[in-house]
Amino acid sequence: MKKGYFLIFSLLITTLFYGQISDTYELDQESSVTKLQEIEDFIMYPNPVVNGKLFINTANNSIKKIQIFDVLGKHIFTTYLSGKELNLSKLNSGIYILKINEENKTATRKLVIK
Repeated sequence: MKKGYFLIFSLLITTLFYGQISDTYELDQESSVTKLQEIEDFIMYPNPVVNGKLFINTANNSIKKIQIFDVLGKHIFTTYLSGKELNLSKLNSGIYILKINEENKTATRKLVIK
């Protein structure tokens, strides 16, 4: 019985310390995994969003594709942003996932709207 508990405990510790991947990967159209590059100097504020306006700043500040998903992964909203200010006043209060693509680089963050 003690061996069973030790085995479960060992698997749990191993999974916690070694089972997490810190890099972001994507499955492309040819069914191969490619590593995504993070957007350089990506900043979004304020988070939580209170007045319906979110500001997004990057090193390049080029056109960005913005996608918003709910916590279950359902696609909610897509737009393209050329400036820094994103109007989110039409979204209900809650927790969302914000995915940004800029020049073949990607960033994903949690977004809270109050």
